[in-house]
Amino acid sequence: MGAAGSKLEKALGDQFPEGERYFGLENFGNTCYCNSVLQALYFCVPFREQLLDYYANNKSIGDVEENLLTCLADLFSQISSQKKKTGVIAPKRFVQRLKKQNELFRSYMHQDAHEFLNFLLNELVDILEKEAQAVKSDPETSSPSDKIANGPKNAQANGALKEPLVTWVHKNFQGILTNETRCLRCETVTARDETFFDLSLDIEQNSSITSCLKNFSSTETLNAEDKFFCDKCCSLQEAQKRMKIKKPPHILVIHLKRFKYIEQLGRYKKLSYRVVFPLELKLSNTMEDADSEYSLFAVVVHVGSGPNHGHYTFFGSAQEYSSNTDHGYILFYECLGSTSNKS
Repeated sequence: MGAAGSKLEKALGDQFPEGERYFGLENFGNTCYCNSVLQALYFCVPFREQLLDYYANNKSIGDVEENLLTCLADLFSQISSQKKKTGVIAPKRFVQRLKKQNELFRSYMHQDAHEFLNFLLNELVDILEKEAQAVKSDPETSSPSDKIANGPKNAQANGALKEPLVTWVHKNFQGILTNETRCLRCETVTARDETFFDLSLDIEQNSSITSCLKNFSSTETLNAEDKFFCDKCCSLQEAQKRMKIKKPPHILVIHLKRFKYIEQLGRYKKLSYRVVFPLELKLSNTMEDADSEYSLFAVVVHVGSGPNHGHYTFFGSAQEYSSNTDHGYILFYECLGSTSNKS
C-alpha cells in the first residue's frame, strides 16, 4: 500500500490538493456500495467540514450515544487526520453500526448504493433532529451540543407555530420541486411543493444528463383514464402536468434509472444506453427563474449486467468541487463493462 500511495503522490505531483487525503476503504465482502458512497460524501467538502465540526463539538461529551452519525464523523476524522496523503482505512466501526441499525445490510447480498445514500442521509437527519429536540427540552444542556443541528432553535414566540428544523444535511442536499398541473378547461394552475435529496432520471439511448433533465421537466398531457380532477371545475378534466425545480440544492445528487422491469422476462434488465455527462452542469431546462451551475466532483459507478450482482467504484476529487463553482453534483452512474470512458 505504501508503494501504491507513493506512486499516486508522484503521479499527482504539484496537482495534489493541499491538505487533502486520498484514502481507499477496505471492502468487507460486499460493502463496495457503502464504501463508494462514503468516499463520495468525503469529497463533498461542505458536508465533510460540517461533519468534522460536529465531531469536534461533541467528541468531549462522554454520554453521546453511538450511532451512524458519530461513526461517520469518527471515520472522516480518521481520514482527515492521517499523516500520509494516501492509503487505506477499514471503516469497520461504521459498517458494524450500519448492520446493527438496519437488518437489510446484514446479509452478503448485493446492495444498491443509491438506496444506501438515501437511507444514510435520512438517518443523519433523524439523529440531528432528535438531538436538537433533546437540547431544547433540557435548558441545562451544555453549549457545545447546542450547535448539533446547525439550524434554527425553533423557539416559539407568542404562541406562533415553530419553523421546521433545518439541519446542515438539509442545507447541503435538500431542494424543492414544484409539481404544476394546469386544467385545460379553466386554465387554473394547481401547484404542490415537495422536498428532495436526489433526482432519479429516466434515460434514453444516446442521450445526455442535460437532455434527461429536460425530459424530467417536460410537459405531460393528462387525458383519457388519467384525467385530472379540477377543484374549480368540480370534475375530471384534461390537464397538463410539469415538474420543475423551485429551489435547487447546494449539492445535487443525480441517479440514472438504469434498471427497467421487463414483463416478458419477469425481471429487471440493465439498460446499456450511452449517457454523456458534463463536468459543468446547468439547470436552465428545469428552472424558470435562474440558472444554477454545478461542478461534477463525484461519480459512483456500478459495473455489472444486473441489479443483484456487480461491483461499485468511486471516481472523484475535492479539487473538482471547488474549482469553478460553489455548487457540486454527485452522479450515480452504471455501466456494463469498462469504466474508463465518460459515456
